[in-house]
Amino acid sequence: MVNALQELIKRRLEQRGWSYGDVARRGGVPRSTVHHLATVARVTRMPQQATLEGLSRGLELPLEAVRRAAAEACGIHLYVEDDAGAASDPEVATLIASVRQLSEADRRHVAALVESLLRGSTEPRSRTESESG
Repeated sequence: MVNALQELIKRRLEQRGWSYGDVARRGGVPRSTVHHLATVARVTRMPQQATLEGLSRGLELPLEAVRRAAAEACGIHLYVEDDAGAASDPEVATLIASVRQLSEADRRHVAALVESLLRGSTEPRSRTESESG
């Protein structure tokens, strides 16, 4: 099964007749990174901001399109200002606004924590957690 990021890269390469190396050179990212993102079955971590920016430049696509495809490939939903979930849930809106105020390094830490929590949410809760929650 092809994920959203694979599909985005594949479609762009076919449209423009480009190779992984072409995208890598234009984007200033390693060819191996482009190849990995284009061929890996499941992206386990959201790519770094610099990687997303390079891929965006290399593919000549808006950064937001690349970011959304990468997030979807990781199983992460990115909220935007007009998402109904963010608008109707003040806690979500506060979290989003707060994260924007963090440094890039701190945002990476928060993203890693969220990814860890999401992976853990599929595992059975411990007895202590189920009694308190």
